Amino acid sequence: MEPIVVEVTRGEVVEARHVVHAVAVRDGRVELSAGDATLVTYLRSSAKPIQALPVVRARPDLDDEEIALACASHLAAPEQLAVVRRLLSDAPAVEDELECGGAPTPIEHNCSGKHAGFLALCRARDWPTPGYRMLERQRERAAHCFARLASLEGGESVVRAMRAHPDLLRGPVATDALMIRALDGWVAKGGAEGLYCAASADGLGLALKVLDGAFRAIQPALAHMLAVLGIDPGPLGASPVSNSLGEQVGELRVRFEV
Repeated sequence: MEPIVVEVTRGEVVEARHVVHAVAVRDGRVELSAGDATLVTYLRSSAKPIQALPVVRARPDLDDEEIALACASHLAAPEQLAVVRRLLSDAPAVEDELECGGAPTPIEHNCSGKHAGFLALCRARDWPTPGYRMLERQRERAAHCFARLASLEGGESVVRAMRAHPDLLRGPVATDALMIRALDGWVAKGGAEGLYCAASADGLGLALKVLDGAFRAIQPALAHMLAVLGIDPGPLGASPVSNSLGEQVGELRVRFEV
């Protein structure tokens, strides 16, 4: 297929268009692609469930909430920060050891759960913690990597935690949480600059990238890919545009040509 084009309307006027490249992979084979299936991009926070694997391998004592926060791009809600603090305590580590910057404090940074998980890994392996974030870098094929998540060592724990606590990953109306709640067996994680990865329980992996980085185009593009694959997107298919009063004034919709 050609790239997916998501239009943003207000009334009868198209205010914006976003181009989305997407791919679905099973057993290392492309089952469906829209646009460039080999587009090179960063995984950004969609990599967090993969980055959590060595953490759960080294620390099988972590509970599902702690594992979910290690995969999260949280909103610094009180219930999310409470789990990050527990993860730091269990590491054991302190907030000053977090190397994720301040927003306005390190623990409130949306990646603090991942970093707390890294500190727990360092403690388990007796690795030095200063500079822990720079120890290693990897490149992975996004859809294929997500498709294999549950089959990798530690993957079942990560999938279980993400499905048990999807609201911790970002928030209750985030696309990854909506997908996890709507589709049985699926896990998903969004990332910065319009990157989104997901996987089904039977090994289908999806990766979507919005070229201009606008994440609002992900949900309609994702619903379109699912529908073409013969999967009912359920509530993911509705993408209204609302004004500040909560009134629907338009929609995000898919069209088929650039």
